[in-house]
Amino acid sequence: MAPRSQHRAARKRRTALVVVSVAALALVVSAVVALAVAVRPDRKAADERPAPAPVAGAQVTRAPATEPEPTPSSAPPSRKAAAIAPSAPETPAAKRPAATKTPRPSSGPASLAGRIRPAVTYSGVATFYDAGNGDGACLFGPTDDVMTAAMNTTDYETSKACGAHVLVRTASGASVTVRITNECPGDCAPGQLDLSAEAFARLADPTAGRIPITWTLLSPDRADTLSVRYKTGSSRYWCAVQVLGHRNPVARLEVNSGGSWVALPRTEYNYFLSEKGTGCGGEIRVTDIYGEQLTVDGIALQPDVVQPTRVQFAAH
Repeated sequence: MAPRSQHRAARKRRTALVVVSVAALALVVSAVVALAVAVRPDRKAADERPAPAPVAGAQVTRAPATEPEPTPSSAPPSRKAAAIAPSAPETPAAKRPAATKTPRPSSGPASLAGRIRPAVTYSGVATFYDAGNGDGACLFGPTDDVMTAAMNTTDYETSKACGAHVLVRTASGASVTVRITNECPGDCAPGQLDLSAEAFARLADPTAGRIPITWTLLSPDRADTLSVRYKTGSSRYWCAVQVLGHRNPVARLEVNSGGSWVALPRTEYNYFLSEKGTGCGGEIRVTDIYGEQLTVDGIALQPDVVQPTRVQFAAH
């Protein structure tokens, strides 16, 4: 039988061996855990990776919390605006100021005037002719007002001078106001007026035959209103419209067609022509050379009937 001291020594060796084994096992477990941590994907790093680029046709939705608020300068245009917005730079015409109805200063012409302009003095000569019943190329019809004149072809300007009131003066100080009702073709030069015999007699002895004059456009005071007349033969398939009794020269006549205003061309005989019947019998809008617009409704489509209105252009 071994001595008791030998048993104690053997027990101590076994205890030491167990302690060493446990320590070794702990080291192995720690190594395994470290290895597992090393090879596991980092969730936070994966979350911070950039999202893949969108594919054509795919819908990309971003979280509102991460998307910055657009500013007026960086906000994308709406789909509608992008569809109609031109890609070319804005043209200078788009930047021009809007037109107004206010006449230009006396140093310049009104924007809608033709050759005969407000506040401009014209020079020429005056002759005279027998005006008869006062009717002429403007087709206003007979009149009792014998203070009329025929405008030279150049200044007549395809009947744009029709109905204009002009003040005629001579170097001696004589003057007369006449209304343009006719055209003076042939030998009449620019600036020349062929007056009625009665109007010429207000300026000089008819035996003079031909005298130097100056003349200017007027916007006279008058109490009556303008009238509208459809030409003979007018119908809803073809019509010609005329304005009579206007204070200022007429620059444009438009008819309402489907809610839009359509400008009619002017003829040499002082009617505005609708060859295809556009707007015939409907609402009419008349514009003078100062830009004032008068809208007239309720004019019946009755050929060769003078129909008065309740409107008149303002005096200037």
